[in-house]
Amino acid sequence: MSSEVTTNIISPRRKRSGKLRVDCIQKDRTISRLSISIVVLTIISLVFLDISWLKLFSRIPDIGTIFWKLLHFDFSKMELVGSSLLETLSITVLSTLYSLMLGLFFGMFAAENILRIHWFSRFVQSFFTFLRAVPTPIWVLLMMVCLGMGPAAGIAGLCVHTTAFFTKSFAQSFESIPEETLEALEATGVGRLGVFLNAVLPSALAQIIAWTGMRFEINFSECAILGMVGAGGIGFVISNSIQGYEYGTAGVAIFLVFLLAYCIERIFVKIKKRIH
Repeated sequence: MSSEVTTNIISPRRKRSGKLRVDCIQKDRTISRLSISIVVLTIISLVFLDISWLKLFSRIPDIGTIFWKLLHFDFSKMELVGSSLLETLSITVLSTLYSLMLGLFFGMFAAENILRIHWFSRFVQSFFTFLRAVPTPIWVLLMMVCLGMGPAAGIAGLCVHTTAFFTKSFAQSFESIPEETLEALEATGVGRLGVFLNAVLPSALAQIIAWTGMRFEINFSECAILGMVGAGGIGFVISNSIQGYEYGTAGVAIFLVFLLAYCIERIFVKIKKRIH
């Protein structure tokens, strides 16, 4: 029986060179179905969008022209660009730090191996799944209605989505801790909070830093976008510069965003390596 199953799954062939080539029939079928699904979904989406291909192809040369203009850096408004970039970085830092603390707190309740109240953990997971399902720009727009335009709305809106992200990520990290470790500590009389602080949190520290680093990068990128809708920061400068045809100023701002994002990534990579 096992030989028949193996024959159906693996099909050896001999190449012209004389070497055997082994094909996995099941894997080939899966790849074929996936490829067909991608092609069908692409065609349906393009038909639904009703894109004018003639107009699109006629505008392709303009892409090179715009990027060429962006590369002609204009440093005359560096003070405005610098202050806006610092504002974006401040929003990113505050929203990430606040969300980190909230994510650790709610992640403890969302992890089923900490409190061991399964219905409550699932309720917390479901609630933050709802918060995560709503995109960040919508949360920021809602906060702008409540708090007005400016950095405060950006921080609050980012905190909602980032906290939901951290809650799920940290809960998964906490649940990856071996059950034997938790049971051994509980057997010595350590309470649930003591188990979390002395075993779960230290064991998951590397994963927590990895999640934090990734989300910090995402928040920084989203801050640059959210500034275009009135949340303050470098995005507001980029949007106004492009609308005012000041491509040199926009080019400087975009380059600084790329540079700072790269530096953030390298810093968190080094921190993670030191912890390991």
